[in-house]
Amino acid sequence: MTKLRLPRLLNSVSLAALGALLLAGAPGVGTAADAVGEIRIGFLSQTPEPPPSVANPDEPAADDGLAGASLAIADNNTTGKFLKQSFVLDSVEVPPDGDAAAALRELAGRGDRFVVVDAPGATVEALSKLPEARTLLLLNATAPDDALRGSACAANLIHVAPSRAMLADALGQYLVKKRWPRWFLVTGRRPEDKLYADAVRRAAKRFGAQIVAEKDWTAESDVNRTAESEIPVFTQAKAYDVLVVADEVGEFGDYLSYRTADPRPVAGTQGLVPTVWHRTHEQWGAAQLQSRFKAAAKRPMTARDHNDWTAVRVIGEAAARARTADPDRLIAFIQSLDFTMSAFRGAPLSLRPWDGQLRQPVLLAADRSLVSVSPQEGFLHPRTELDSLGYDQPETLCKTRGKTTP
Repeated sequence: MTKLRLPRLLNSVSLAALGALLLAGAPGVGTAADAVGEIRIGFLSQTPEPPPSVANPDEPAADDGLAGASLAIADNNTTGKFLKQSFVLDSVEVPPDGDAAAALRELAGRGDRFVVVDAPGATVEALSKLPEARTLLLLNATAPDDALRGSACAANLIHVAPSRAMLADALGQYLVKKRWPRWFLVTGRRPEDKLYADAVRRAAKRFGAQIVAEKDWTAESDVNRTAESEIPVFTQAKAYDVLVVADEVGEFGDYLSYRTADPRPVAGTQGLVPTVWHRTHEQWGAAQLQSRFKAAAKRPMTARDHNDWTAVRVIGEAAARARTADPDRLIAFIQSLDFTMSAFRGAPLSLRPWDGQLRQPVLLAADRSLVSVSPQEGFLHPRTELDSLGYDQPETLCKTRGKTTP
């Protein structure tokens, strides 16, 4: 059989446009007249102030996240021109102590039925409960809180970012595959660190690993000055294979590698990190996205950029495939079993109907290299291996979404 070869320069945007054209006349999609129109997307960002004790040598770019959303708008418009669709991004930045509810009302007042929320989990949850949000689709771009997918889930909220459970499961599968089943868990002092540690414990139980030692980081000293003497003493523990660290804000985790009492790898929030994106990732067309982003933003794409890019592209992909600009039909299509999209990670993304989470592969990356991609080979699932990451349908605590089996 002769294989059809597409030109190497044919990118994901032109492929999406081709797909939209091929869908013409297919059952369940709109007519040419339905496709035409303007689609407004709100972008609400709120970046919390870092704790005063944390010194970040890699200061995030001022447009971290927004640059990803902006590139996605350009991609959406490239695809949309074939269907006479146009996409507009309305961006509102909320100060750490600002009124996110007022910002959402402002976006809704502009006619934005889709709002990408790049904010902490507490803000996302509060926004999803507002009366003004009932007719909106909120896309949680960055908050990893498992509760947002469980007890605090909402029918008007979908999750682009992977949950902490998904991240921990992605790491846990790799460590078990490497036959490193004995973990030493070190947990930071902040609430989000405790949540990450809970996800690690859950992953250990799921995949047959054992947490042989646990310690909490409580040191009040300047770890930058005391690491060489303090960390070897702190990391003396029962024999273990890998040190798993839960330090989401980066207070101490970067100082653990090469200073542990025993020569062991570090993984978790530092060391080998589960993430959606990494600057060295080049497979499955990722190199092209990396290049386009760098040309536009003059810097590498971050995980936050990629999450926001994906959130905006969800809407653009749905508009192209469903051939409609009608917000109600788009919201229905995005949350249907027919919706899938590419995010350059080896498998298409689709929505879990039971909790609104986008199922997706998770990268495992060191500082300067991509190490692996989960789900790992051999971790099977009756529906899709992607559902081996995070909370599966029988485990969900979400009570407000449909239970349709995909």
